[in-house]
Amino acid sequence: MRHLIIYSHPNDESLNHHFLNTVTEILQTQNHEIRIRDLYHLDFNPVLSLQDLKDQRSGQLSEDIREEQEHILWSDHITFIYPIWWTGMPAIMKGFIDRVFSYGFAYRYDQGIQKGLLKGKRATIINTHGKSKAEYESIGMDRALSLTSDKGVYTYCGLEINRHLFFDRADKATEEMIKEWNRNIEEAYLN
Repeated sequence: MRHLIIYSHPNDESLNHHFLNTVTEILQTQNHEIRIRDLYHLDFNPVLSLQDLKDQRSGQLSEDIREEQEHILWSDHITFIYPIWWTGMPAIMKGFIDRVFSYGFAYRYDQGIQKGLLKGKRATIINTHGKSKAEYESIGMDRALSLTSDKGVYTYCGLEINRHLFFDRADKATEEMIKEWNRNIEEAYLN
């Protein structure tokens, strides 16, 4: 199977980077093909410009967008790894979605009905956040995060969600917590 990992964290010493390595090792032991798109190391431009919008309408794309779309087309399974900052994805990841998951590539409207164009591809999402699961549940943020990302982006574009893993209190993670999270990640790729 062809796995694309889209990763977003600026610190190579972060827990998110640990999860990037964990996913890569799991997929390698299962003999999958893997491509990694580290948005910070790529210095990906997250700003959707007026020119990008004009290019989308005319069917012409800038080289950086075309390259990322080719990686997505190549893949069978996409893993997104990023922290939750200010109750959302980092700006560089949001900008990646804005620019790369464009109209006519990731979705379109047929006679006014939205259609996801990435059907047949699976997605696994791995997120870290500082608040506890109980805090997020008490204010409804757990449901809001799933709604805005899973429904509002991933399934909207036709992706089938394999798993969406939220790892809480990431800024206070213990060795035992990380071992458990690694097991959760491994289980996500067993099916």
